Amino acid sequence: MPRVWDVPVHDSTRVRDARVAAEHAAALAGLDERLTSTAALVATELATNLLKHAGGGRVVVDVVAPPVLASGAQGTPRVQIVTVDHGPGIADVSAALRDGFTTTGSLGAGLGTCARLAEDFDLHSVPGRGTVVVARIGLPGPRVADTGPGGRLRAGAVNVPFGGAEYSGDAWAWVRDGDLVTLMLADGLGHGPEAARASGAAVEALRAAAHLPPAEAVRRLDRALSGTRGAAVAVAQVDTRAAVLRFTGVGNIGARLCEGGAWRHLVSRPGIVGTHRPTTLREEEAPWADDRVLVLHSDGLPSRWSPTSDTCRTAADPAVTAAVTIRDASSPARPVRDDTAVAVLAPIPPDGP
Repeated sequence: MPRVWDVPVHDSTRVRDARVAAEHAAALAGLDERLTSTAALVATELATNLLKHAGGGRVVVDVVAPPVLASGAQGTPRVQIVTVDHGPGIADVSAALRDGFTTTGSLGAGLGTCARLAEDFDLHSVPGRGTVVVARIGLPGPRVADTGPGGRLRAGAVNVPFGGAEYSGDAWAWVRDGDLVTLMLADGLGHGPEAARASGAAVEALRAAAHLPPAEAVRRLDRALSGTRGAAVAVAQVDTRAAVLRFTGVGNIGARLCEGGAWRHLVSRPGIVGTHRPTTLREEEAPWADDRVLVLHSDGLPSRWSPTSDTCRTAADPAVTAAVTIRDASSPARPVRDDTAVAVLAPIPPDGP
């Protein structure tokens, strides 16, 4: 089941909680002592920044797949540490990433260290709107030049459990078979451990379905989820050789595709995979190009959420896009009533990540 640590940081005691969460995640990911220490240090630095320079925020720690996959490989898991705040933002990101930089008006102290130590690091900040930071710690993944056309895509997600629970009923996964790259998001019915068991079963089943088109993959997931409470599931697959995206969804997973700055909805059928799957499954197609960004989200995101220009940035790490989406769609006036997950698939920019 997808274990997630959601740590609100509003006083100094929670900095330690963020560090401990990173250590537990490192153990779950099977990281060695050196990488475990790195994860703990990065979590400590980022949580301290939240407290000192943003007036608080949240740290979400998870074990995730690498952002780039080699064909036929799942990739070694990484500890992902995400911080989200609604603070003053960073006026000069380049300066903030220099070791030793700090101001009382923006994030800064420790960011350079985190960027240097993490295998993957990216941030997004807008003065007056806040900052999102994503750092992943783990073994190096494949080089883009070695992965072929299918490796010119990267994926990432942020998964926030409802009410600070240990397990999220949402889960995401992505797999690759040659030039076929498949992203899935599952939302187990309800929330809590049983919902997590259903979405976790979908993740396991997808790993054996990398070669299948989305509709057939959903049929296989339906069989795998039999005996669970079921889940809403969306499966999107990019055939990089044919330059086409194929999509099949069942239930209330939202799916939006950015095409040249304009957004279109991809439509799911009503039903629940594992219990009430539709008899026929529709496979929607759309052209895929280097300016496309695909966003899948569970119903923890407010129904009136609208993408912004920040959501269609191919240069951003997909997990940063996911975190910005969650941050900008949430507010005290719109409390979240379910697990919230956003998964993003996007091309790797020509200059690489």
